[in-house]
Amino acid sequence: MTKPTRRDEWERFAATPEFRSLLRKKRSFVVPATVFFIVYYFALPVLVGYFPEFMSRKVMGAVNIAYLFALSQFVMAWIIAALYVRAANRFDRMADEVTRTGDRR
Repeated sequence: MTKPTRRDEWERFAATPEFRSLLRKKRSFVVPATVFFIVYYFALPVLVGYFPEFMSRKVMGAVNIAYLFALSQFVMAWIIAALYVRAANRFDRMADEVTRTGDRR
């Protein structure tokens, strides 16, 4: 009988329901967050291109809606990063559990 290779061990581990569940949960956060950020990011040039009158409307002094939207992208990036850090902590706990479960098999 041949000794299982690391690749065999990995394939067996990757096929476990716990590991697949971890990947599914990570994907359910990462994909929507990425899509949201890309849409939000490209909304500024699209809005400026198609609705220049609206985007150039003054809000306070020389500050217009386009400037506020551009600044909000920095805020949004930090919010998404904070949400990911919180989710990543859960993913790390899940990964620890999955590896402990995999070690027992």
